[in-house]
Amino acid sequence: MATCDRPGLMPLNEGIAKLLAAVSGQARTETVALAAAANRVLAEDVFAPAPVPGFDNSAMDGYAVRAADMALGKTYTVQGRALAGAAFDQWLHPNQVVRIMTGAAIPRGADTVIAQEDSLLDGAAVGFSELAPLGSHVRRAGDDIAQGSRVVAAKTRLNAVHLALLASVGCASVTVYGKTTVALISTGDELKSPGQALDYGDIYNSNAPALTRMLAKLGVDIIDYGIVQDDPELFRLAFQRADRECDFILTSGGVSVGEADYTRDILEELGHIDFWRLAIKPGKPFAFGRLPNSYFIGLPGNPVSALVTFHLLGSQAIRQHQHLGYQPMSQLQAITTEPIQKAPGRMDFQRGHWQSSAEGVEVAPTGRAQGSHILTSLADANCYIALEQERGSVAAGESVTLWLFDEMF
Repeated sequence: MATCDRPGLMPLNEGIAKLLAAVSGQARTETVALAAAANRVLAEDVFAPAPVPGFDNSAMDGYAVRAADMALGKTYTVQGRALAGAAFDQWLHPNQVVRIMTGAAIPRGADTVIAQEDSLLDGAAVGFSELAPLGSHVRRAGDDIAQGSRVVAAKTRLNAVHLALLASVGCASVTVYGKTTVALISTGDELKSPGQALDYGDIYNSNAPALTRMLAKLGVDIIDYGIVQDDPELFRLAFQRADRECDFILTSGGVSVGEADYTRDILEELGHIDFWRLAIKPGKPFAFGRLPNSYFIGLPGNPVSALVTFHLLGSQAIRQHQHLGYQPMSQLQAITTEPIQKAPGRMDFQRGHWQSSAEGVEVAPTGRAQGSHILTSLADANCYIALEQERGSVAAGESVTLWLFDEMF
């Protein structure tokens, strides 16, 4: 029997589909000041109440003119000047020009701007060495955003450019979805926080700081419940509290089949498991389920397995709750420069570093090894070498599919 055929071991694409179907979008919304809206998810479309720019303006320092009046060898009286924020408020007279600066409103009666470098000053008059076609260097009202058009769509995570767009149409505040709250629970008697003394057999909790940073990239509120020792009653109390306070409970460790792995047992007691164990490597003992008020994401304890499964699956569940939906990583074909060991049966996400060369896109595995405890394989990587479930070992020179790292790493 192949590994992926064992009962309960689910292919990755099926797991993602089940996860997305199970998670509902956040219902709560709130209005926040634009300055506080970075990384929030917009809850409704925003439309432009006015065009941007709101008036015809100059793209250059130079002279605003009436193109029909222009001829080489003639000189023109400078009627006045127009500055950004200080418009020339008269009509342009025939055979005269207005000195104009970048961003200034085009005077009434003018239709063209001749660049300053093409001007020839002659006392109080000006002539031109080059003439500009009608409409040159004029930014038209609505060139960027037409009045009534959609500026930013609902269900968009607001980045710096979105904030600039919203500000450009005068938005002082926006309606966004409420922040998703995630409980972070580390499990295991062997775990110690950095700075504590280690007894023989102890390890430092490296998962929590990494997961905290990845969660911060998703714009969630994080409640860190610390390290929960391997005691069923402590697990039960932590889960019950987190279920009252959070939208998601995210654990690392305790979802395997060891005698002291209680996470799965308590989850089945308080809620239910949608699926557990996936046909992927690293990260087979990934679990997803629900408690009365929250969703549960159970990550393996090994650090590479924990971070990879959160990247591939956990982050997608949270994005679904944020109304962003599934956001796959970009993919790229590459030639591996080294042989890669793999057994058929699970989809394998080996960590790699890709680069372009004269021969095309090349990739090599990273780290001293690819074990689920080898964090250096992630530290030096910029992609996953995604090897298909039924594929075996790969020889140097074969083509492989890369999943390129996104903002999570």
